[in-house]
Parts: sequence; C-alpha cells; structure tokens
Amino acid sequence: MKILDKYILRKYFTSFIFTLLILIPIAMAIDVAEKVGKFIKNEELSAQEIFNDYYVNFIINYGNTFMPLALFISVIMFTSKMSGNSEIIAIHSSGISFKRFLRPYLIGATIITAISLYANHFVVPESNKALEKFEEAYLRSIYKKKTKSSVSKVSLQLSKDDYVYFGYFNFKSKNGYNFSYEHFEGNKLVYKIISQNIRFNERDSTYRLSTYRKRFIGAQKDSLDSGSFMDTVFNFEPKDLLYVDYLAREMPSLGLSSHIKQSENRGVKNLNNYKVELYKRTSLPISSFVLTLIAVTLASKKRRGGIGVNMAAGISLMFLYVFFMKVSEVLGSTAESIPLLMVWIPNLLFGVIAVFLYINANK
Repeated sequence: MKILDKYILRKYFTSFIFTLLILIPIAMAIDVAEKVGKFIKNEELSAQEIFNDYYVNFIINYGNTFMPLALFISVIMFTSKMSGNSEIIAIHSSGISFKRFLRPYLIGATIITAISLYANHFVVPESNKALEKFEEAYLRSIYKKKTKSSVSKVSLQLSKDDYVYFGYFNFKSKNGYNFSYEHFEGNKLVYKIISQNIRFNERDSTYRLSTYRKRFIGAQKDSLDSGSFMDTVFNFEPKDLLYVDYLAREMPSLGLSSHIKQSENRGVKNLNNYKVELYKRTSLPISSFVLTLIAVTLASKKRRGGIGVNMAAGISLMFLYVFFMKVSEVLGSTAESIPLLMVWIPNLLFGVIAVFLYINANK
C-alpha cells in the first residue's frame, strides 16, 4: 500500500470515528433529557444498571444507525480540507488519476460496510431485544406496553394440508380454549380435532388436549373418537401465534428469514414489515459505497466558499437520502408493494447520482 493510500485511510477513519464520537453523545444527551424523569421514578435502578443495560445497547444501536451519516460527513470534511489546501491538485499533478485517488476511499468504505453488515445481521438485533426488554420493564406506562399476554380468534396454516384455530390463547399460562385442528389431503378434509382446552408443555414441547373429539371423515361414514385427555405434538409453538412488527427488529437475520418462510408456508398474508427489516440490514451498510463516492466527488474540487459550500450541499443530499429511505421503508411495508425493490430504491437512485458526479469529476 502506497503512502497516499495510508494517508487518506488514516484521515478517513480518524474523521469517521471523531464524527461518531460527536453524534452519539448528542443522541445520548437528548435521550437522557427525555427519560431522566422515568429513571428517577424507578428507584431500584442504579446508574450502573441504566448504563450497562440500556445505554450500552443504545450506543450499539445508534452507532450502527449513524454510520452512513458519520461516514458521509467525515469524508466531505477531510476531503474538502485537502482540496482547500491544494493537496488534491498536487496529487493529480503527480500523474495520479481520480480513479486511482478513489482507491483508499473505497477500501475504507469496504471495511465500514463489512463491520456494519456484521453488526446489522448479528449484533444489533440482540441490542434491540435488550433495549425493548428494558423499556418494557422500566420506561413504558402500563397502557403503552407492547408485550401481548394473549390472542383471540387466531388461525394458523401449519403446512399446505394442516390448519389450527384458537378461540383464545394466553402466553403466560400457556393455556388456550376452543381449539381446532384440521388435516386435508388435497381439497378433502381427512380428520378434524376439536378441544375445549389446550395447554402447551414447555419441558417436552407437547400439547395436552382436554375434553377433545377427533372426527375421521370417511367416504361412506364418519367415525368419532373422544376422550378426557390426549398428549400430542404439533408443528408450531405458541410464539408463532403472535405477529408483532417490532419483534422483527429483535430477530437475528437467519431466524428472521426462517420465520418469514415458515409464516408464508402457514398462510400469513402480509409479512412485508418483516421483509423490509431483513432487506434493509443489507441495503443500509451498502450505502457506505454510494455515500462515499458522492462525498468525494462533491468535496474534491476547490470551490469558492470552501468547506462550508461542500458541507451544505452534502448535508442536503444526506437529508434527501434519509427522506427517501424512510419513505421507501413505509411504502415497502404496504401489502401491495415489492419490499426488496422499495428498500433498495434509495441506493439505486443515489447510485445514479454518484455515477453522474463521478463522470463530471473525471472531466
């Protein structure tokens, strides 16, 4: 690696870390100001518990969210400074092309993208789970708690031939009422189980049916079996009855992908919120390449007004990117949209802008 590459990479990472160290404390200060009253009300909470259980996960979550923004701002800042000091003119005068000049920037973007991808898919979901648990326990009023203790009138397709229905199920007691299970072969109902009560046993993942009837549908005549108790196994767990959008943020990507496929097989109609969450875990880190290219092409030319003009133009584009990203996530969550396309639209759109700026910078 040449001296130029090391020089730019050093500036790239030091500026990036410096920007993150400014943004995260600002976010923490705003959050503390909003929640200090709730912290004080929970007298059993110590300052150490608040920091370890809440703010460590807050830093991981928001640090990863701020990565593209911090990267964009830092690249514009130090590249504009290099341009203002005529360093870039000197680099080009020595015979180094703009394409070659970009190499260390793209190496830096690759490293940041790899870190962000790993964090998004494996680390951040666990932090979201810890944050959600803390907020549910200490920060939300009883009327705003998200955790569902029960569901009613819910049906689930276990496979193309198997369906279950619950009139009511309580997640705390693992107990349900008015349960039915139907098994088909093609379009023909083969048998149906009806039970007044069903209880899930966590120790061996079995279900106990109480006061049940099992009807076998015959070609000529039906047969009926009934009893007081029956222990059996079904291809679902109580958590599968619960479809809450915020749970997607708490699932590791492999688990989330598996959940989406399993839910689709079970006949759940609109899973676009889950798909948007899964796809944006990749699209957001990849934006580091797009935003780096835009930042370098904007800041590499010496302009009247210096760093201020470059920062104003860059931050305007950054806000536009964030706006398009949020709009695409909302639209991608609707039942009629294609989530994969909607999540990637900001990167595709700003990728075109980046290529346009790159072509002009090469002239």
